[in-house]
Amino acid sequence: MYKIMIIEDDKIIAREMKTFLESWDYQGILVHDFHQVLEEWQNTNPDLILMDISLPYKNGYYWTEQIRKYSKVPIIFISSRNDNMNIVMALSQGGDDFIAKPFDLQVLLYKIKALLRRTYDFSGKTEWLEQNGVRFNMDENLVTYQDRSVELTKNEGKILRLLMEKKDKIVWREELMEYLWKTDYYVDENALSVNINRLRKKLERIGIHDFIQTKKGLGYLV
Repeated sequence: MYKIMIIEDDKIIAREMKTFLESWDYQGILVHDFHQVLEEWQNTNPDLILMDISLPYKNGYYWTEQIRKYSKVPIIFISSRNDNMNIVMALSQGGDDFIAKPFDLQVLLYKIKALLRRTYDFSGKTEWLEQNGVRFNMDENLVTYQDRSVELTKNEGKILRLLMEKKDKIVWREELMEYLWKTDYYVDENALSVNINRLRKKLERIGIHDFIQTKKGLGYLV
């Protein structure tokens, strides 16, 4: 079931869209705190966003710009501000499509279906892991924390993925080495330590300290 986040402050329109989308087996998610749009998006990780332009506190352009720092999630702007300038602005700020209010729900549905098909049928859904504010985009090997990001190497990404998938549990050194190199031949354990240290230094660059803990003689955990 695809999750669709509705960032719309008109409660009647927002609920109407949510009810309609759920009748087509989508999960509709409403934003409740328009001070915390980015945080609500991060907590729900939707597959598509319906974004109004005129919102309380910050407009849809601002929130699209913030989301685009972390994700390529498809965004459809829905707004009564449908002059050419606003349509161009919406698309140039990272929107994938634009629907003018008032609109027909069936038109909205088919635009959503088309955009989901283009986004996910060929590339697959973006996978995320998150813990204590640390977000790891496994498709792009990208770690994000408090508006800062760093790209990992293939091995660094594999290490972080395994540790985060098994959070709060010790991952044995032998398990990590097998996962990284998938070989029966001897691999110098120092190679694992080097990769772990490089990963830690990259995380520290964006303010993530003491995220990976060492359990001496055993392995690591987050």
